Amino acid sequence: MSRSRVAATAAQSFSEAFEAIVANVATIIQGKDDAVRLALVCLVAEGHLLIEDVPGVGKTTLAKAVAASIDCSWGRIQFTPDLLPSDVTGVTVYNRGTGAFEFRPGGIFANVVLADEINRASPKTQSALLEAMEERQVTADNTTYRLPQPFIVIATQNPSEHEGTFPLPESQLDRFLMRIRIGYPARESELAILDTHGAAEPALDQLSPVAQAGEVESMIAMAQRIHVAQSLKGYIVDVADATRRRPELALGVSPRAALGLLRTARARAAAAGRDYVVPDDIKALVVPVLEHRLALTPEAQMRGTARHEVLADVLATVAVPSRGHT
Repeated sequence: MSRSRVAATAAQSFSEAFEAIVANVATIIQGKDDAVRLALVCLVAEGHLLIEDVPGVGKTTLAKAVAASIDCSWGRIQFTPDLLPSDVTGVTVYNRGTGAFEFRPGGIFANVVLADEINRASPKTQSALLEAMEERQVTADNTTYRLPQPFIVIATQNPSEHEGTFPLPESQLDRFLMRIRIGYPARESELAILDTHGAAEPALDQLSPVAQAGEVESMIAMAQRIHVAQSLKGYIVDVADATRRRPELALGVSPRAALGLLRTARARAAAAGRDYVVPDDIKALVVPVLEHRLALTPEAQMRGTARHEVLADVLATVAVPSRGHT
């Protein structure tokens, strides 16, 4: 079998596993197929996901459903103003029974970590979580503890204007590969929610996993082998550079963001059953991957300019390669 045929077969296998997880999560989250797919793309791209929206639209339920669909360890950290960094990372304590100090892992030690309402914790506790996310390890008393693989933090937060929140600074937002919003459901979907969950909360404890942790690791490795033409890499660089030259933006995207766009485009292509990236993969991910990394100038904020509008204009002005899969 030729190398290209092997790659195509692997991409098809990836797509089938991806769709099985999407279908499983959709039994709990109705009418939010795009949000579910983006969350799984983020997982396969080895990034962390920030879900920002108003209370009650299913942020926590989505995160729980993704975790329950994979047969791996998962944990939840409920962020509150009095949460300590050691509650997240862990702490070394003295065991009187053994007469020795031992490390007790914090909530970060799981394959899928739900960081609920992250912007209600103090900046110090937020920093402890985000350091573990970046390094994928925790150091306590000069001992380093590796976090399990695969590893993803799915953080939820209410909009920053809500009372009792501590906004994440730009340097910490940059640690999240993607930020998405759930949004209110369409009328038909909300009727389905009333019919399905009107008598009780979504039965997450009855959601059976459809993928193993090892399968997810294989999907991650498979996505890394998806072909990206040099012209498309140039397109990603051109989009990133265009954000740095926009007069409405005080801060454009970093090289880390360009790498994130590349990784997520590969994952999206594999989810579609392709072994190569096309321009539409990149364009579809520009807003969720780049928007939260941008900072508007004070003048643009006063005019009511939205960051997604700036990105739409960037996409309209940057030339798209005509043949992206060669």
